[in-house]
Amino acid sequence: MTRRELREHCFKMLFCADFYPAEETKEQLEQYFEAPEEEESTPEGGLQIVHQVDMDEKDRSYLIKKAGAAMDRVPELDARINEVAEGWKTRRMGKAELTILRLALYEILYDEEIPQKVAINEAVELAKKFGGDDSPSFINGVLAKLVRADAEKKEQQTPDTAGL
Repeated sequence: MTRRELREHCFKMLFCADFYPAEETKEQLEQYFEAPEEEESTPEGGLQIVHQVDMDEKDRSYLIKKAGAAMDRVPELDARINEVAEGWKTRRMGKAELTILRLALYEILYDEEIPQKVAINEAVELAKKFGGDDSPSFINGVLAKLVRADAEKKEQQTPDTAGL
């Protein structure tokens, strides 16, 4: 399974889990894999599979671990998003956009295998697929502010070594 497909499944898992009480979220992650295959009609009249969870155990374990780790950090991720999302606190955001931001920020902060630019680009692609018309630019803007804010914090914490 490609990284993009895994990321999309992780997004769906996080999105679904957001509708359940915190004590049930881990159970919901496991139930994600029991969902039936879903398809929808395309504008051309064909059928497109929109949900299929047929995957090997390695991918399944990876998704449960990643989604669980992101869910454990939701309060921290939301606080970081709230710092930069002017006029759009997390409680006002659409669920799809908020979930995309959480996943991307998790990847930026904690997944060393994914470069920041890739995390942002993939978040914008998820927004194109699952969000509204303005979602891609909104996601891109919030994530760009988060990355800039992190860079500024790191710059302030690093002692000036130019004079040494």
